[in-house]
Amino acid sequence: MPYECGVVGETSHTTKIPIKFYLTAILFILFDIEVIFMYPWALIYTQSMKDSGLFLFGEMMTFMFVLIFGLFYVWKNRGLQWE
Repeated sequence: MPYECGVVGETSHTTKIPIKFYLTAILFILFDIEVIFMYPWALIYTQSMKDSGLFLFGEMMTFMFVLIFGLFYVWKNRGLQWE
């Protein structure tokens, strides 16, 4: 089938991208979004330090535990290696 200029293509090329690139991109987006959630928490935490500061601190520590656990899980299963 002719391409843009009317010349018939000689071979068909398909680009196969390794799954590691997709995994790294998904992990980056996942951890980036989780870190973005920390900014609004920090604003709320500084404003309501007297009322419910300990509760909000506990929630953030739970969030950080899940985040760090996920990072170690991916690291242990070699999700961050390119080879």
